[in-house]
Amino acid sequence: MTKPLDAIFFDIDDTLFSTTVFADKARRAAVDSMIRAGLRTDRTTALRELEEVLAEFTSNYGNHFDKVVDRLPAEASQGLNKAVLVAAGVVAYHDTKWRELQVHDDVYEVLKWLAGTQLIRGIISAGITVKQAEKLVRLQLVEFMTPSAVFFTDQIGFSKANPKLYRRILQRMRLDPSRCLYVGDNPTHDIDPCNQEGWHTVRIRRSGKHATEDGRTTAQWEIRDFFELQAILRREFALE
Repeated sequence: MTKPLDAIFFDIDDTLFSTTVFADKARRAAVDSMIRAGLRTDRTTALRELEEVLAEFTSNYGNHFDKVVDRLPAEASQGLNKAVLVAAGVVAYHDTKWRELQVHDDVYEVLKWLAGTQLIRGIISAGITVKQAEKLVRLQLVEFMTPSAVFFTDQIGFSKANPKLYRRILQRMRLDPSRCLYVGDNPTHDIDPCNQEGWHTVRIRRSGKHATEDGRTTAQWEIRDFFELQAILRREFALE
């Protein structure tokens, strides 16, 4: 017997595209650009300092490259303008963003297919609102989403680990959790809270920092790409 489904929501990072791979490429490009601008160090050392800065200050901190210059020996930037070094890193990072930020082919094809159905198609994403919104726009996925179903945690007031986030969103949308499905990669932030609230859940294990982690619960289905998701939607929910 097939199940009724009114809405499907997606995480963004490491679900619609590989955040982990993209971030690594962008950071390497930034460090290389800073060295070309005169920073006296090698790539390995600079990347190690950058990784430590990210671990200590989080990825949402606004002055990563400033901190890298500060943490290197004084002779690494002696006689150079720090602002120019930082600008070299920032420009290279954003140039890589323009060039490399794209969804997987299977993601694009399945979202395009979903846009032809009656399902509500939404986003529930954590992070700084403007940065997450920018990703959605740059990935050219806005046209496939239901405008009223795009949510960022900073705008709701709950973190993704808190089941109240998902409850509040469905209250706003007037949806029944048993008729909604969430697709994400993080077991503790995507799968556990949705399972607790009675959603259908799909975990993608394509890549990313959470691929080998486990949560308190398991998703109803696990996939490696969106074509597997499409097969589930057709088989379990009779979606065509």
